[in-house]
Amino acid sequence: MAEFSRISIDQAHAALADDEDVAIVDLRDAMSYKARCIAGAINLNNDNVRNFLAATPRDRTVIVYCYHGNSSLNAAQFLVQQGFTTVQSVDGGFEAWHQRYPQD
Repeated sequence: MAEFSRISIDQAHAALADDEDVAIVDLRDAMSYKARCIAGAINLNNDNVRNFLAATPRDRTVIVYCYHGNSSLNAAQFLVQQGFTTVQSVDGGFEAWHQRYPQD
């Protein structure tokens, strides 16, 4: 079985800049997502996870983030269990991203 990997915010930033076919998934609550998110992120939640699973090719790279990089670990494992082959969890989450890349 495939495993997810943990990546730094710098690695995630580079991956998003280099590959337009990366799915970036935000696990935070809807208010936080609406207030600010990483460009192109999908706010994944219990209401839309089935649609995401149905619409996203399993060979597409999926980068997952949450607030601090903890909840995204479980979500990354879930996505691997659903058949995604390349899943990455962002260490430090959105809070670290926002500190490092405040303009993004």
